[in-house]
Amino acid sequence: MTVEHDVKSLDLAVGGRYRIEWAEREMPVLRAIRERFAVEKPLAGVRISACLHVTTETANLMHTLQAGGADIVLCASNPLSTQDDVAASLVSHYEIPVYAIKGEDNSTYYDHIKAALDHVPHQTMDDGADLVSTIHKTRRELLETIVGGTEETTTGVIRLRAMAQDGALEFPVIAVNDSNTKHMFDNRYGTGQSTIDGVVRATNILLAGKTVVVAGYGWCSRGIASRASGMGANVIVTEIDPMRALEAVMDGFRVMPMAEAAAVGDLFITATGDINVLDEHHFATMKSGAILANSGHFNVEINIPALEQMAGGKPRLVRPFVEEYTVKDKKIYVLGEGRLINLAAAEGHPASVMDMSFANQALAAEYMAKNAAVLKPNVYVVPEDIDKEIARLKLLSMGIQIDTLTEQQAHYLTQWEEGT
Repeated sequence: MTVEHDVKSLDLAVGGRYRIEWAEREMPVLRAIRERFAVEKPLAGVRISACLHVTTETANLMHTLQAGGADIVLCASNPLSTQDDVAASLVSHYEIPVYAIKGEDNSTYYDHIKAALDHVPHQTMDDGADLVSTIHKTRRELLETIVGGTEETTTGVIRLRAMAQDGALEFPVIAVNDSNTKHMFDNRYGTGQSTIDGVVRATNILLAGKTVVVAGYGWCSRGIASRASGMGANVIVTEIDPMRALEAVMDGFRVMPMAEAAAVGDLFITATGDINVLDEHHFATMKSGAILANSGHFNVEINIPALEQMAGGKPRLVRPFVEEYTVKDKKIYVLGEGRLINLAAAEGHPASVMDMSFANQALAAEYMAKNAAVLKPNVYVVPEDIDKEIARLKLLSMGIQIDTLTEQQAHYLTQWEEGT
């Protein structure tokens, strides 16, 4: 009997399974955790509602949680991030209820979130905090059973910290995004590579010689700027933080306000987590042919309603995931409806980097199951010992060894008497 689901077609399942197995080859840390989970069952009896990008890597996380004894339901965390064959395989081959269809409209997206929450979870697993936000707004009866949650991405952590500051957050959440083995690798190397991959797949443009404007210089934007530069682009960084702006300058990039960069950029990529980073006054000064892409979680970084108003109507779809807006005598192109370009037009992060991110998710879920009773409603970081264990397992899987302190060296680092 097939579990409950709403996916595009179960006929896609076989192809999805092959791709899930291909990704699993590049996820040795998660595989090691799954093997332990299968023996110890640390999540036995725990109901988890997950709202994540439905990709091959996520499928391997779901398989790991399932091996640990969890009862899981999965829905998409973005209308364009679902891989339909993967969703079908999770239903058909892993018997995990999935509610996700690539290209689903806004109403369907929230229907799927509702379906995931109807699972009456003990834990939430979010990528953007939509589950947590929905629970606190309209499904407050679920607060009786929920013991805690985890959050995958920067945007979600920002939302959760705002809730905690307002005293609105009513259960503990672990900010998986803030662990070193997540943001230093997933955000920088994963987002950097997959964003460029999405832009190139959507447009087939040559980056060499182009002026690429990267909004922000957080971990994601660092990766994007680095990869664009490596492919021969002339990179401009825009920032609001003087420390990050200085770092971008020292890394060799030009730094200027977006109002100046708008007039010279060929390709604009946002990854800030904030609203209207590209706005009406920027569109007005852009060159004809400017291409706009977003790698932040929500489709708010490019002010698309303002662009539509300037163009006097809806855009023309000129290629898959490429919409053309005509503003007076010039053309402006928006990729992937302003949604996450690396998942809208490509396949998201490489599996090898998601191996660490989802190892964090799996171990954070285990930690929450063991410690929820002593955690107050707040946002917590992944414990350092878990973070370091993931790094150790990753190095081990790569065949890399590191030094250990001698007894003398360890003692030296704990005393103050010895000097010059």
